[in-house]
Amino acid sequence: MRPEKKLAICAGSVPLAPEDRVELLAILAADKDPNVAQRAQGVLITQPLDPFLIAIARYDADPRFLTYCADNLGDKNGVADGLARNSKVPGALVARVAHHLTSGGIQAMLDDLDRLSFDPRLVDLLAESPAATPEQKILLEEAKRGAPFKEDDVHEAAAEVEPDKVKRQTLLQRLTRMNVVERIQLAVKGGREERMLLIRDPNKIVQRAVLQSPRLTDTEVESFAGMANLTDEVLRNISMNRNFMKNYVVVKNLSKNPKTPLDVSLRLIQRLTATDLKQLTTNKNIPETLRTTAMKLQRQRSMKPGG
Repeated sequence: MRPEKKLAICAGSVPLAPEDRVELLAILAADKDPNVAQRAQGVLITQPLDPFLIAIARYDADPRFLTYCADNLGDKNGVADGLARNSKVPGALVARVAHHLTSGGIQAMLDDLDRLSFDPRLVDLLAESPAATPEQKILLEEAKRGAPFKEDDVHEAAAEVEPDKVKRQTLLQRLTRMNVVERIQLAVKGGREERMLLIRDPNKIVQRAVLQSPRLTDTEVESFAGMANLTDEVLRNISMNRNFMKNYVVVKNLSKNPKTPLDVSLRLIQRLTATDLKQLTTNKNIPETLRTTAMKLQRQRSMKPGG
């Protein structure tokens, strides 16, 4: 870009959307030409905050712009959280503004464990943040120094996941040698065998990482929803995922799983077909309250015209 064009951008004589202009100004603020850089820096501090927030949210935002925002605007309302919510912003950059994050920004990082796990320093900073909720603090502490993975706890599951004894032993030994952060990364990027074991990890944050994996299949989620040997926390997290709950098999499996929290299963039975609802009324493994409610719902449906 010619110096004249750069100075024209600084002067505001080039027609640009406000968010585009602040992004270009941030880039020009580091220009090799000291005259351009000085002009851009001077104009930047006069700009309103809203265009910056809009530009920060864009997945194709220039890294130089994002760095400028982290270094110069991190204390402004919404900037730190905006950087945390943009999955394209590296965790190392979010670490620069970690002490300005609200609980919403911290949650955005917990909802993107792959990014969070690649910067242990960020985990430490978030764990120390006064803005973190009690639940967030528990998860972050687990990421720092959670319970180790124990082979004995998944022995039966491991035999189902990997029938080959030699391969199974290799997999288990590998998992037991990993720390929590390494298991988070494996849960997100590993294969089916790893996910089927890590969903039983003693740390809630590793369990969450399994459910965040882009490689997770519908069949796996359906299987998890029907497992009575998983924690109620895992089952609740499945029920809170909109994409998972578009799958009727997941809904059905959660409804009849005795380990599913009662408030979740009571809500889900409203979506069951007549056949599945009837089967639930005779299921003696589920809580009595759920079975009684299923019977009432079945009667109500039968009394409706065409029911």
